[in-house]
Amino acid sequence: MALFQPTKPPAQRQQWTSSKQCQECHTEVYAVWEGSWHARSYIDPDVREQSQDFANTDCIDCHAPKPVLLTGVGKRVLPRADRRVEGVDCIACHLLPNGDIAGTVTDPTAPCRPVATVDLQRPDYCGVCHNQHKTVDQWRETPYAEQGVGCVECHMPHRDGDPNKGRYHQMLGGHDLGLIQGSVALRASRQDDGTVRVEVENHSVGHAYPTDERSRASDVWWRPVGADAWRHLHRIRDPYRYETDLPRTLLDHGENRVLLIEDERASEPVEVLLVYKLAPYYRLPDTGEPVRPLCNAVFAGGVRWNNNMRSTTAKGRVVQGDDRDRLLRGIAGGANALARLMEAGALACADRLPGAVRVRPQKGAAVVF
Repeated sequence: MALFQPTKPPAQRQQWTSSKQCQECHTEVYAVWEGSWHARSYIDPDVREQSQDFANTDCIDCHAPKPVLLTGVGKRVLPRADRRVEGVDCIACHLLPNGDIAGTVTDPTAPCRPVATVDLQRPDYCGVCHNQHKTVDQWRETPYAEQGVGCVECHMPHRDGDPNKGRYHQMLGGHDLGLIQGSVALRASRQDDGTVRVEVENHSVGHAYPTDERSRASDVWWRPVGADAWRHLHRIRDPYRYETDLPRTLLDHGENRVLLIEDERASEPVEVLLVYKLAPYYRLPDTGEPVRPLCNAVFAGGVRWNNNMRSTTAKGRVVQGDDRDRLLRGIAGGANALARLMEAGALACADRLPGAVRVRPQKGAAVVF
């Protein structure tokens, strides 16, 4: 005699009106997404400011898009008219044209009726928004494309490294200091003729550094130790279409850019910074004064060179706060350095500091500060 388990009937299709409907079954994933910049894409103050509160309506397409799988992979997304405050949400990424949900497995009996959809992991899927500024095109020019290492491998890794747990929905990017530090390197040394040689290397980013939004930029600053004002050495950025007088200076994958500080004041000990900016403009470009008061700053280690010229990476610390005293108390061993940065106005609310080095007068010596 054979026993058969009764077949579970398919779940009824739901009408999806908010990503909050996903929270009950996907509590952990929803909580992670809710803290992501995808979730804040429409309400992010930097975005509101740079889009003139979305007077530039083209920005709405990617910051509050209609479901990608409705408009089509490989096609530009379209803006939605409702629930824009949910940003780039579950519905935008997972809703299928028939009302089912794109996922990694097919199960018609589950409440959302998931359907295994390979498109979710394709770079062209991310590209409907992120290739507006050629990020996916840049990726295609790297070895990662040939190796089949796509966007999700770096930006949405498996939770706890376990494919059975799904992918991490924080969507790590330019806001994550660790991701930036692990992708780009700042080095500095003094040459035989006394010139300070600075190197910025994109050693592992799967696209240019920085990429995507033209509001992103990265700057190299320097100054004699003890001086108040920082001096700008180099800007890494892809300008807006209307900035026709500015060149493209993005650091492509694998590129090691060499910069020289040829200034008589650089004969003294100097400090060199690499600053990653989520907003491109300074109020006073010559001194690096930020557009807004410092509220969230990142102090990171750069590279320490010892006597035999072997390098060791020094880890930095992320510090957040609303006032100067709280920030200074929060950094162990870096308070004096951060105080100098704050006093010089080199960091804005939207800045990250992937690297910082100090070069002594003698050849080759550089230490973290």
